[in-house]
Formats: sequence, C-alpha cells, structure tokens
Amino acid sequence: MSEEAARAPITRDSRAITRLAMAHDASHFLLTPKEVITPTRIEDVAFLMSEAARTRRPMTFRSGGTSLSGQAVTDKTLVDTRRWFRDVEVLDEGRRVRAGVGATLSAVNARLAPYGRRLGPDPTSAIACTIGGIIANNSSGVLCGTAQNSYHTLESMVFALPSGRVVDTADPAADMTLRLEETHLVGGLHMLRRRLRTNPDSIAQVNHFFGMKNTMGYGVNALMDFHRPVDIISHLLIGSEGTLGFVSEATFRTVPLPRLTAVLVPVFPDLQAASVAAVALADEDCQAIELMDAATLRVLQHQPGSPDEFRDADVTTQAALIVELHDEDDTALTLRLSTVAARLRALGILGELLITTDEATRRELLALRRSLYALVAGVRPSGATTLLEDICVPLDQLPGMLADLDEMFDRHGYGVRNVPLFAHAKDGNVHFLLSERFDDATGLKRYRKFTREMVRRVLQRGGALKAEHGTGRAMAPFVHQQYGDELFEVMRAIKHLFDPMGILNPGVIITDDPDEHLRHLKLMPPIEESVDGCIECGFCESSCPSRDLTLTPRQRIVLRREIAARGDDAELLARVDQEYQYEAIDTCAVDSMCALACPLGIDTGSLVRRQRADAATPTERTSWKNAARSWGLLTRLWSAALTVAKTAPPLAKAATGIGRRALGTEAVPDYAASLPRGSGLKRRPRSRSYTTPGVAAYFPSCLQSMLGSSSDEGVFAAFRELCLRAGVRVTLLDAAGLCCGAPWQAKGMDEGYAVMRDRVRAAIDLPPGVPIVTDASSCTQSLRRMADDWDVEVRDVVQFAVAELLPRLSVISPIASLAVHPTCSSTRAGMNDDLMKVARFISDDVRVPDSWACCGFAGDRGLLHPELTRSATREMAAELGRREYAAYASLNRTCEIGMSQATGRTYLHILELLARATRPTQDAPARGRLSWR
Repeated sequence: MSEEAARAPITRDSRAITRLAMAHDASHFLLTPKEVITPTRIEDVAFLMSEAARTRRPMTFRSGGTSLSGQAVTDKTLVDTRRWFRDVEVLDEGRRVRAGVGATLSAVNARLAPYGRRLGPDPTSAIACTIGGIIANNSSGVLCGTAQNSYHTLESMVFALPSGRVVDTADPAADMTLRLEETHLVGGLHMLRRRLRTNPDSIAQVNHFFGMKNTMGYGVNALMDFHRPVDIISHLLIGSEGTLGFVSEATFRTVPLPRLTAVLVPVFPDLQAASVAAVALADEDCQAIELMDAATLRVLQHQPGSPDEFRDADVTTQAALIVELHDEDDTALTLRLSTVAARLRALGILGELLITTDEATRRELLALRRSLYALVAGVRPSGATTLLEDICVPLDQLPGMLADLDEMFDRHGYGVRNVPLFAHAKDGNVHFLLSERFDDATGLKRYRKFTREMVRRVLQRGGALKAEHGTGRAMAPFVHQQYGDELFEVMRAIKHLFDPMGILNPGVIITDDPDEHLRHLKLMPPIEESVDGCIECGFCESSCPSRDLTLTPRQRIVLRREIAARGDDAELLARVDQEYQYEAIDTCAVDSMCALACPLGIDTGSLVRRQRADAATPTERTSWKNAARSWGLLTRLWSAALTVAKTAPPLAKAATGIGRRALGTEAVPDYAASLPRGSGLKRRPRSRSYTTPGVAAYFPSCLQSMLGSSSDEGVFAAFRELCLRAGVRVTLLDAAGLCCGAPWQAKGMDEGYAVMRDRVRAAIDLPPGVPIVTDASSCTQSLRRMADDWDVEVRDVVQFAVAELLPRLSVISPIASLAVHPTCSSTRAGMNDDLMKVARFISDDVRVPDSWACCGFAGDRGLLHPELTRSATREMAAELGRREYAAYASLNRTCEIGMSQATGRTYLHILELLARATRPTQDAPARGRLSWR
C-alpha cells in the first residue's frame, strides 16, 4: 500500500451527481446508491463492514464496473475500491505476482510482460476489469479455460470478513488464527464439508458442474478440494461476488507467454457446421477455438483489421472459427498446424483457409474477438438495452445447444439473423446478445419467457447457467434450479456463516425473489447520436485523466442519460447542476484517449467540447474570435508575463489568485513557480524567399513563442542544430500569429477556430510534395486535422527526425538512462514508435512507466485546474520516484511542464536530448534567440 493511501481518509459522498454517475455499470441493471464510500486501506473496509453489520445497513463493492450480471449495483451503500488498492509487485522473476484489487488486468500484465509471463485469467475486458472483479467473479476468458482461473492459480490473499477480521493467508499463523478467533465460521464450514463428502450424489454434482466453466452460486468445490479453514475460506471468496467478504490483494502463480503462435480462420456454411468442427478439434490441444455466427460476422466485416475472408463475404448463414495454437518449438508448431489445417479442410470449409504465424495479424484478430461484445452491442436499435447471456454445456452438447438457441430466438421473436452469438467453443461456453426494450411491457414479458425456457434447455443438457460472468442478479433466482435442494442449502448456509446479518450485496447469488432478474432493469434513453452506442462497459475509464478526481467518460455519458430520463425531477436535476460544470465539463482533459480504448471509438472529449460550445456566452465567443485575429500579440504578451512573473513568483501567484476568484477558474490560469520563463521566440524567417525550398517546411508551434525551455536550447534550436548537423535543408515558415487551432477546438469556440484556420491556410504556400513539420505532438495532430483537405502532409519533428535525420547522425554522448513520456496526442496520431526509435537511438536504457497515462495538462487544463494534472500523474510520479534516470523526455511542451511538476524531474523534448547526444564535444550548445534563414 502506498504512503498516500495510508494517509488518505475514508471519503463518503452522497451528492446526487456522484450517486447517479456511480449507479451505472456494464450490466443491464440500474440501482442508485444512497452514498458512495471510498476506502483506502483494508482496515477501512473491515471497519465499514463491522459498522454495517451493527447498523444493518447493506453495502456493495464496486471496482472496475465491467460486471455484466448486476453484482456491482445497489440502492444502499456502494463501496468504490477502484481508486486505491492498485499496487503491483512482481515476484520470483515473474513467476508470481502480488496485485491489489484495484489494479486492472492490463496493468498487471504490463508489469509481467518483460518476464514473458501473464496472469492466467484473461477476460476480454482486460483494459478495464480489475483484479478485484476477476477474483469476485472467478473470471476466465479466451485462453484461460478452468485450469488457469483465479481458483486454480491463487497462492495467497489478504481479506476482511464481515466480522471485521483481517487475514493474510500467507501468514503461517493465519489458519490457527481463524480456528481460534472465527470458531463459528470454521466449525460451520467443517460441518458442511463433512456433509458434502459423505453424500455421493453431492460429490458427483460438484465434480460435474465444477469440471466445466461455471460461476453459478458459491464455489462449494472448495469444501471438497481443501481441508484447512484458511484455504477453504480463501477459495470460497473466489467467485463470491462480494457477498462473503472483501479481498484487498492477492498473490497469483503466473503462466508463460507463448513463444510461438499460429492462427487458423476457417469459414463454414452455417453455425451447426462450425460447432461440429469445434467439437472435432477437441483432441488437438488448441489453446483457443473461438466461434462467431453470421450476425457477429456482419458486424466484424466493417471493422479495421478484419480479414478479407470476413470483409469480402456476402454473409448470410456463415459461421467462422478462430483457432489458436501455441508452442515452444518451430517444428512442433508446424506439424500441429498442418494436422489442424488438414482436419479443418476435411470438415467442409468455405473458400481458402486463412493460416498465419504473424504476431501482428494474431493481435489484430484477438483484438477483434476481445471487442466483440461492445461491437455487436453498439449496433443495437436506439433506446434498446443489451443483455449478454453466458452459458456453458458439455462440449458434446454444443451443436445441440446452438440449435436449441436458434430455434428459441426465432420462436420468441428475437430473430435468428439478429442475435449475435459467439463462443469460447473449446470450453462449450456460449455468449449471445439480446437487445430488448424494457420500457415496453411486451419486451419484458418476452424476455421473461425466453429466460425461463433457456434455463430449462441448458439444464437439460447438463450445462451451467453462467460460465464466466458470475451469478449476480441475472441468474440468482435459478441457482436452486441448477443445483437442487442439497447443494442450494449448503450455499445458503455458507452465506449465513460468513454474513449472518445479510449486509453484503443482498439479492446477489442467493435470493428468495423469483423475479430478481426482472427488477431494476436499465433503460437506455437516446441522448446524442455520437454517444448513443455506448453500452457503459467502462473500457474508457482506466485511460481517463480525471477518473480519480471527478468523472470518467462512461460517467459523463450516463449522467446525460440520467438527466434525459429524470426530466420531471426538477429538485434532483438542480442538485446535479450545482456540480455538473466542474465535474463533467471543466475537469475533462478532452484528450480523446477514451476513443482509443472504446471498441466503438466513442469520443467523449468531443461530446464535452460540444457542451463547452453550447455553454459559451456571446462575449466569450467574441473574445476568442478576436484572439484568433491577434494571436501574435497575445502570445508575446503571455511570454512577457511569464518572464516578469519569474522574477516575483509570490506576486504572480497572488495576482492570478485574485483573478481566478474574480473572473473564474476557467478564465484565469493558476500560476505555479515551476512554470518556465517566457520564450520571446520569433517564429518567422529572416528572409521570406522560398525560391529554394527545403525538403520540409518548419511550422514552429506557438508554444515555442510563449513557453521557454527548461534547458538552454529548446526544441526550436535543437531542431535547427540537428538539421544543420545532418545536412538536411528545412525551410522556416512564417508562423508569427498563427496556431494549429487546438485552443479553440478544446473550448468549443468554432467561430474563432474558423478564423485561425483561414489565416493558416492563407499563409501556407508550399510547392507540391513539401510537407509541414511542427514540434509539439498536440499541434501536429491539430494541424493535421486543420489541413485535412488542403493536400498538405503534416509531420511531427520526431517523425521527420526518424526518417531524415537519424540515418545521417551518430551518437557521441549517449544518455545513460532515459524515462520517456508519450503523450495522448502522440498515441492517437501513431507517433509513439518513432518516439521510441529516437529514444533507443540515444540510450540503451529506455523506460516508459508501466502506469503511463495522459498527464492531464491538456493545453491549459493543467494551469486552470492543476488538481487534474496532480491526480492524473499520481501513479506515474510514484513509479518514477523509485528510480533516478539520467534524463526525462517527451515531445510536447505543455506535457513536459506537467510531468516536470508531477515528478520534480526536468522533462525535455526528445530532440533536445538527440541534439545533445549527437553533438561533437567541441561544439557548444546553441543559445539565445535563433532565427532560421
């Protein structure tokens, strides 16, 4: 646990805006909590549970919010464990890992990747789901099966019981402590264990259901598999969905990443043929066999990275498999690949069999598969709610179960062609997506009838009603039906032993309400076409700079939905409105990283920009329009003000403080002593003649004329020096008073942006084929957008350096070690590979923090709201503080300032370090105000 977490207090938030934003998760259920509590330590959670038991006030835990079965929503107290509990420690060269339950699976696997290892569970929501959710649901995934899930790879955990007892199972005394201090719990579990082990029918049922993917009810197999109370309790907590206790961290045995992989993609005439093929491959030791029906293929046809076999097909009834093989030996993999390919061809595939051992192609196919839920849900009818059902049957029953489902879809009115179905076929694990209007009594009745028939059909085939998504509320009424009287009574007894007051997540797993799955269903009112496709999966949250400060992209969207749905509740909306501007609008970095994380590409940043535009007053619009006309003067004044402020920081701080209080935090930026002096750089050439143009035209960003460098050089001078050293001629454009337009776009000032766009267009007169080069990644991206239809290529100086300068340069003074901060704009623009090429050119020891994220400085956001940058960089600063590097680099001036403030280290543009590393020792660094000819 970090020192910051140890010092932080428990926070209780009952504001309307927080309760509504936190009411939504990825499931089709919706309950609004009465309060949201954020603990920082397991001792806090232990106290909260004992207090809840004393006061009989139920509580529910929420972490990543990716659960699909309603196990993380409540109308009582919601405990948010996402913000803290994120520590990750790699042990034994990656063979084990200790992770806090707030860490995402992607974050843990990023730490393990350098060791060639990963966690066993691999749910498709890896970017957003947390270790807490993986444990609570006993999640599996594409490659996991049952052998590599949390239950089978757990080594130890730290947990708190509802009694308030905290236990670390790695402590040799933990088992004795439980025997002495939790006598009622331990004694009751011992009796249940004996009850099961002396009942042959129960033994057979446990072996059957827990021999397949099965997350229905409690993992009573723990009573059969272990004898020590500490082991029984820790394994019962796995898959208990927050109904028995709280896990704060766990240590897992990891699994190796494959050295060699191969993928085959056969297309079959129909779903039955594909499922028969999947069963036929059961003895080939395939690591994955993913099945997709025609409705799914029709969605994938239009996605980037989709293979030609999908994109070019006229999809009617076809179905496809993605078969993945792993091996450590080239010869063995080739032989297995040949055998599987021959079997597939003999099973009647359509067209050519796609076979690849290319890792990039494999990653593209895997990314498509992992995005399936969001992709197929994103094309649902407007206003409909999606339900992703999740069943498992013995593999020999798979073709029959799929035939049953097709017949049911048709008979209940969902339509065979309209229900996307996909499966982890080697496990007999089937997912299908229903879209339903729950604001219509007919839709609710249809869903009820379908669900009851589905339950009956799955159980008739010896299947489990939930394979990996957990029981939740969605299947709680049917736990008894799956297991029968004896095992259900054992599960009831387990719940009572752990939680006798019934305060943990009531209604989940164990319920007496036969209609629990039909209550509190979520409605999805249309709000705006650009975001209506959002299914509230939460994939966007882990990359959001404001996620620990105010709201996430998902929460910004769901608040709009709440406002639309509650239009007649004026009092509630008034309370939301009091906080909305700051929480939803002002503290959004509009960095659009959410669009990269979202499988549907939904850009909540664009939504916020439009909201800013709608809220702008005529005076603000006029001011920003005038600013576009006099930008050169304004940048010179800003530069001069920074220089003056540097001589008297306390006075500057006081002056900006008065201005912020008088005019608002959105009008006047905060002054920090760590801000640089003004630059005073003139962005125009000495001569305006372009009769002999260079290979590129340099458009210096206006950041260079306002913000001085943290070194003696700056990227303007460094780029000039590098071009001269490499013998590459670049022409300097007259950019005085011009801008890429990013400030106007970020604030939604469309008229001002149009003025600046027209001014830039008029100033650019280049020969055909000469690209523009600019020196800040955010400006590169914005200028590209501005020049999109001008037939002018825009490149970043880093991209230009890789293509034109590095081949002509030699490193003379390498950088001993280098920490690199890619920016949100360099990530969106695909420039990070070039950034890393420059970094590795000048240093053999290059590191991007595992906790890398957008710094949240976001142009002027870090000045207007410095708390946003502090929050966004908290984890990066802590990680970077564990080691000293010889240099720190980025490729955007404001991000360099933000990271310097966050870490206390000086960040420079990567080209400044390139100039330093390639500079002959007799040369002095370029100084002063340099102009280009």
